[in-house]
Amino acid sequence: PCSEYMFLDDTACNLASLNLLQFRDGHTKRIDVDAYEHAVRLWTIMLEISVLMAQFPSREIAQLSYEYRTLGLGFANIGGLLMSSGIAYDSDAGRALCGALSAIMTGVAYRASAEMAKERGAFEGYAANREAMLRVIRNHRRAAHGQRAGYESLSTIPVPLDHAACPDADLVAHATRAWDEALSLGEQYGYRNAQVSVVAPTGTIGLVMDCDTTGIEPDFALVKFKKLAGGGYLKIVNRAVPEALRTLGYKESQIAEIEAYAVGHASLANAPAIDTASLRARGFTDEKIETVQKALASAFDIKFVFNKWTLGAEFLTGALKVPAAALEDTSFDLLTHLGFSKQEIEAANIHICGAMTLEGAPHLLPEHYPVFDCANACGRTGKRYLSVESHIRMMAAAQPFVSGAISKTINMPNDAGVEDCEAAYKLSWKLALKANALYRDGSKLSQPLSAQLVSDDVDEADELADEIISANAPARAAAIAERIVERVVHHVVREREKLPDRRKGYTQKAAVGGHKVYLRTGEYADGRLGEIFIDMHKEGAAFRSLMNNFAIAISLGLQYGVPLEEYVDAFTFTRFEPAGPVQGNDAIKNATSILDYVFRELAVSYLGRNDLAHVSPDDIGHDVLGRGEHEGKAPESASSIVSKGLLRSKTDRLMLVRGGATALREDVAHDVEPLSQLGWTKPTKPVESVAEKRAEARMKGYVGEACPECANFTLVRNGTCLKCETCGATTGCS
Repeated sequence: PCSEYMFLDDTACNLASLNLLQFRDGHTKRIDVDAYEHAVRLWTIMLEISVLMAQFPSREIAQLSYEYRTLGLGFANIGGLLMSSGIAYDSDAGRALCGALSAIMTGVAYRASAEMAKERGAFEGYAANREAMLRVIRNHRRAAHGQRAGYESLSTIPVPLDHAACPDADLVAHATRAWDEALSLGEQYGYRNAQVSVVAPTGTIGLVMDCDTTGIEPDFALVKFKKLAGGGYLKIVNRAVPEALRTLGYKESQIAEIEAYAVGHASLANAPAIDTASLRARGFTDEKIETVQKALASAFDIKFVFNKWTLGAEFLTGALKVPAAALEDTSFDLLTHLGFSKQEIEAANIHICGAMTLEGAPHLLPEHYPVFDCANACGRTGKRYLSVESHIRMMAAAQPFVSGAISKTINMPNDAGVEDCEAAYKLSWKLALKANALYRDGSKLSQPLSAQLVSDDVDEADELADEIISANAPARAAAIAERIVERVVHHVVREREKLPDRRKGYTQKAAVGGHKVYLRTGEYADGRLGEIFIDMHKEGAAFRSLMNNFAIAISLGLQYGVPLEEYVDAFTFTRFEPAGPVQGNDAIKNATSILDYVFRELAVSYLGRNDLAHVSPDDIGHDVLGRGEHEGKAPESASSIVSKGLLRSKTDRLMLVRGGATALREDVAHDVEPLSQLGWTKPTKPVESVAEKRAEARMKGYVGEACPECANFTLVRNGTCLKCETCGATTGCS
């Protein structure tokens, strides 16, 4: 679970979030407080009803959830609201506005809970916790009134609501009144719910609600990419940006120029250096220029348009005289090859594809830059981003008015050290936060993109070299070692080990709980398991397809190096239908699910895990008791043990020897083909490395990461997440 829910063990909490931007009146530029309070009250009642209607995973969780009736009302899009209002996220006014909205939300929710307690009674555990809960409500009320002392039983004082900094005094009045009424009604009737509010990440429902930002997060980027129904992408500036510019007093003509600076003109017309005339002079035909023009509309970078996938290899090698070998080099830059300088390419890139940031935009005053600060630096030229402290202080402004906790990512730059992390946790503790989550950019091995972009920038590489040269010997050695480690980690990637085209294995038929299951295995030449196929006899199409695709997923994992032991530990003892007695398998006689049976069979056959079998290996074979008329009879020929088809009908040259070993009928060794060479041919084309796939994907306009669902390198930016163009999967959270 995320960190917003901090309550008793074995309890559950249904969540709901309000899009704060929906309560901002576009004409008055103020929050509609009455509508906001009405929505909070309505959703508090809705969540209370959901306690009765929810399904729980266990009896214990259901019991405690009924006894305490915890609710999880929260909000989203505070970042979009602040930017639209022309208020910087990292400002006293921004934090005060967030605190006031949080105070109104939780105060009104507790007031509604007390009103429900009047009609339906307080939650079962209220009587035993009455004094403690009223003490908490009184502390909430003190924070809403802006008090900095007098808190009961608290060793760390929370951050109170800053009445003076709040840009709307009406919000402060509603917040204090809500908590006064929540305490007064609670003292009379108690509360229907032990908890009413949290601030969740809202990664998925935020997209459904059309939020620019999620939870209490600031904006992640100023320029977003929207997928078009007919294919391709449309690059648009965040809708909060033009609204913020209007609020700050800019004219519509100025706003249009600022937007064009951020998203680009998507055309070669009037572009500096790289335009239609310069391209014609270098051999481009009108047809190819038109092709480039169409591709620029959805391009992330002009380099992604000037490549072999857009222009065609034949045109490049013929008309432009590009060496064929250069086209296979993923680091090849066509524009540089055509004679354009780096400065010319960069200037054209900003004009055509946009700077992706507002820093340096025409007409925009520097004092307004903080309004548009995001969690990370925007674009290639952007330098500004929100500090770690600004994230923590925004959470601290809301925490005193939230029953639970806040789930939020505190973004740290790549160069953040242990001391920075320690300082972040210490500041969070001093400001009375319940939880935080730090993420240092580039800290995951699966995120090599940042390093690639940095190394692609010649200027930054030169600056880095100068810094290393000017540093003292220990620092220089550490810096060089860090760069080497980055490179080593980037290249040590497990490649897929494909099976030979002709491989051995076995098919096991069995019935689990009366349902027939066919398990087919494929092995490497050395006998290691490399793939499985699972087929269910006469099952529904959906279930059969699910099992088939599950088997494919397991096979891919095995071929990428996932140990079979990990799968066995994960899937044995799973329990779901069909389950029950197993018929047709010598070693396994009962299974709690289909997956339990499959991985027991694989563990026994390939790992020697006889502890997972129900019949000892000593009791399986032709020479054990209990086999009726077949007792004591050995297999009649080698073809009953070794596949005749695999050996291409050469089983007559094998004989069975007591003990289960096989020996040649003839002693001439050269007449027999080794099993490891049967059906194997040397690959004619080397396997493309993951690094090459990433680079090729970036040249095509993708981000260069593999999709976690289908493994294709077709991920593109979609809001604050990534989306796969092949299968449609997203990397967003719930």
